[in-house]
Amino acid sequence: MWEQSCECSSLSIPTMKKIIIKKENAGGRLDKFLVKEFFSLGMTRGEIIKNINNGNILVNDKQAKPSYVLRPEDAISLRLKAQSSKLIPNKNLDITIIYQNKNIIAIDKPAGISVHPVKASEKNTLVNFLIYKFPEIESVKDISKDAYLRPGIVHRLDKDTSGVMVVARNQESFEELKKLFQEHKVEKKYLALVYGILENKKAVIKKPIARAATYRKQVIAGRKTKTKIREAVTEYKVIKEYGSYSLVEAKPWTGRMHQIRVHLFSIGHPIVGDKLYALKKYKKAEAGRQLLHAESLKFELAGKKYDFQADLPQDFKNTQAGLTPYEVQK
Repeated sequence: MWEQSCECSSLSIPTMKKIIIKKENAGGRLDKFLVKEFFSLGMTRGEIIKNINNGNILVNDKQAKPSYVLRPEDAISLRLKAQSSKLIPNKNLDITIIYQNKNIIAIDKPAGISVHPVKASEKNTLVNFLIYKFPEIESVKDISKDAYLRPGIVHRLDKDTSGVMVVARNQESFEELKKLFQEHKVEKKYLALVYGILENKKAVIKKPIARAATYRKQVIAGRKTKTKIREAVTEYKVIKEYGSYSLVEAKPWTGRMHQIRVHLFSIGHPIVGDKLYALKKYKKAEAGRQLLHAESLKFELAGKKYDFQADLPQDFKNTQAGLTPYEVQK
């Protein structure tokens, strides 16, 4: 697909590049096509649209609209500004360190903080705090193109999900932890406040997941799913009921993006406060984010067993304390 390229930036997005559209990619919008091309490199649709509107992305050497419909043999030229690959340490984030030794760091990630930046200029993520506190982790990473944005990171939580995370402090521990997660040898337990009273108080959800056509969210895979289908399994049990809400303990056996949120949504019980996976029949609860909390992580590393716990954050507790029955909209 790539015709020519030169002068590459540190984010692996070239400052000058030309893409020739093949027949199978014709018929779609310019902006959506580029989202798929650059999704894994952290370039958002908003950033792509801005570059199209600014004339940094041209079609057949002419400025086009983001909604331009691609045709076979169209030539897309990209002239994007190179960005620094140096991450910015940040000492001003309030993040609790649960445990540390020479190999690993366990932290209690607050809601509202992303795990890692999508471009080097960002400075308010967990990684920015970690490289200030533990500068040696900046060299701990895998071999992917944008790995420098995720030093020491072997698993992730969504920005608005709180709770336990473990980070590798050296390359050997990074490789061992990555293998444990890949082989599903890490026991993860989450707490979620969901809408409704679940008919099955304990069950296993086995529904494969695929990325939605917009690439913004995940969907339960079906026969017409076009993106890659991944197996996803979540075990859950109801811990407590509050009139028309339920507190659920969820254990994901696999580690797919948004897995617990998608699975609970798929059985008609979305997580309270989840704006991405929501059902219109429920009124919005008084929660500023999805009430999903990674309560614990258990694993064995180098012959030692670890069991890290994180208490529910105050916003989660406050919502529980103020629960009242709601009426389902008809």
